[in-house]
Order: sequence, then structure tokens, then C-alpha cells
Amino acid sequence: MPIRQGQIALALVCVVLGIMLAVQFRTTQDIRATIPFQRLEDLSQRLIQTEKERDALLNEVYELRKATGSEAAASREIQLTKMAAGVMALQGPGIIVTVDDSKRQTQPGDNPNLYLIHDEDILKIINELRAAGAEAISINAQRLIASSEIRCAGPTLSVNNTRYSPPYEIRAIGDPLTLENALRMRGGVVETLQFWGIEISLKKQDMLIIPAYRGSFRFDHAKPVQEEGKQQ
Repeated sequence: MPIRQGQIALALVCVVLGIMLAVQFRTTQDIRATIPFQRLEDLSQRLIQTEKERDALLNEVYELRKATGSEAAASREIQLTKMAAGVMALQGPGIIVTVDDSKRQTQPGDNPNLYLIHDEDILKIINELRAAGAEAISINAQRLIASSEIRCAGPTLSVNNTRYSPPYEIRAIGDPLTLENALRMRGGVVETLQFWGIEISLKKQDMLIIPAYRGSFRFDHAKPVQEEGKQQ
């Protein structure tokens, strides 16, 4: 990884710097021991050259430390971007919502669709969770991202082009109490669904895992905005 390579390079430079400092010390000792036998000017040049090399290495250590810090910051930004895009599995406290069709016997004249889970019901739950600060959401192990689709497909539900039958398990990472209160508010989505006998349970979790998005990305029309002055 870039950070590890930077740390290795920094360690190598520090080792070389240590050697240079040792050479400088030895050179100083040579001056004291051999002045009677060698020209002072030559030894002075040797000492000056060693000091220059030492200063250059010190400067390189400084630059490597700065670069390592920049790489760490860049790595953190990349990680945050992956988390926001949904391409990285996440863990944390949150809530598990399990939703199933009603088991009530329909009465003559009743609309049976009122006792079944529909995509709009799931979307209402998802919207409430997001409004309550959910940081990551999945449905039956399908990570929801900006381009995820949730729609009815006959008696099943299609999430990210994968069909599932009820019951549906919705996982959301966030403050468990806040997420639960958002769903249980009077006249809210849970109360409305339960009125029609829809079975729905909420379970707060100290730790749960939400998988990464496993699909592919495709952009047929969208393109990155070019920098000013480079637009065609």
C-alpha cells in the first residue's frame, strides 16, 4: 500500500542518515588524529561534504514525513468515499426491521392487496430510516445505494434486480433508539402497516454488519465535469 511504502522509504532514509552521522563523527576523529600527517584543507573538505550530505538526508526525511501524512489523509478520503458509495461492507449499531405479509383472513369485499407488502411500503420504511440518520441500509443482504431500485415483481420484491419473497429483513446502521422512534411514531409507517395486519418487528442491535454493494456501475450519459478551461 502507498502508506506502507512511504514508511519503508522513511525507515531506509533514517538508516542512511544514521550511517552518515557516524561517518561525520569518524571524520572528526580523523581530523584530530591525523592533523600532523595530512593537510588540514583536505580534511576540512571531507567534513564539509559530509555535512552537506547529512543536511540533504535530513531534508529528505522531512519531505518523506510530509508525504506520508498526505498519503494517510488521501487514504482516509478514499475510504470515506467508498463507505458513502456503498462499495465497502460496514458494521455498527443499528436496527433490524422484519416485515411479512398479513396472516389475516380477508373478508368478503376486502382488497387482498391491502394485506400484502408492496414496494411503496418498503420505500416508506427506507425513507423514514434515512430521515432518522441511517448511514447504511440493506434489504435481504442487498446494499442500497443511490441507484438501487425497489419494485414489485408479481408476489415478490425486486431489489438491485434480485427477487425476494417475504419476509423482508431491512438492516440499518445508525443510532438504534432514534431509528426505532422514527418508525414507531404515532400515525407512522409501522402503525399504518400493522393496522392491516402486516407483521413487522423491530430489533435494536449493538452491532450489525451490512454488506457491500455487489452489483456493477454503468454510466451511459453521465460524465465527469471537466476542469474550467478544459471544457470543449
